[in-house]
Amino acid sequence: MQQAFYGGQSPWQYEALYINRAKLVLKTGGMALSREMAEMVYSVDYYIHVETREAAVQLVQHMPYHGHALTTQEINAYAGPVIEQAVNQVVQITPLEAVNEKIHDLSQIVFQHLQQFLAAYGIALDTVKVLVFPRDERMKALISLKAFGLSEIEAVRYYTAMLMAEQGIISAPNMAIGQPFNVNGIQPTTNADYYTGNNYSPDSAPASTPPPPPAQPRR
Repeated sequence: MQQAFYGGQSPWQYEALYINRAKLVLKTGGMALSREMAEMVYSVDYYIHVETREAAVQLVQHMPYHGHALTTQEINAYAGPVIEQAVNQVVQITPLEAVNEKIHDLSQIVFQHLQQFLAAYGIALDTVKVLVFPRDERMKALISLKAFGLSEIEAVRYYTAMLMAEQGIISAPNMAIGQPFNVNGIQPTTNADYYTGNNYSPDSAPASTPPPPPAQPRR
C-alpha cells in the first residue's frame, strides 16, 4: 500500500502495542518494626490485570518504562513503596504477639492503598495476600511456645531445654520444669556464703570428701 499509493512513505505513523490482559501475580517483601521495635518480615502477593483498551493506553502513557517492554518487575518496583507504607501503618502500632490477629485489617489496608495507586496507571487489582512473621527465629519459637498457654518464663525455659536436648545434655528436662539437677551419690557443693561470713573458722569448716584410693595395678 505504501509503494502503490504513497511512493513508499506513509503519511500516518502506527505503533503496535501488545498488552497481556491475563491475571498476573506479583510478589514483594520487606521489613517492618512492631510496637516494641522488633523486626518483622512481611511478604505480599497480589494479582493484577488490564481490563480495557482505554486502561491499556493509560498504562502506556503514564507508566515510565525503558526499551520496548513494560514488565511486571517494573510495576512491582513502583508499587513496592506503597505496600511498605501500608504495612508499617498497621504493624508499627501493633504488639509483636498481636500482629497475626491484624492480618485481615492489614490485607484490607494494603488492598485499598495499592488499588488507589494502580488505578492511576490503568491497572486493576484483584486480590492481595499478606503474611507477617518475626525475623528472628528465636522469637518465632518463643511465640509458638506461648501459643500453647505457657508464660514468658516457661516459654524461655522450654526453648532452652530444646536447645540443650539437641546437644544431648541430660539436664534438659530439669531446665524445662525449672528444677535443679542432682546426680545420685555425689555430695552437693557447699554454699560459698558459709566461707565468706563473719563466723567462719578453719576448725568449723565442713570436712571435705576424702579423695578416692589409687587404682591397684592389674596382675
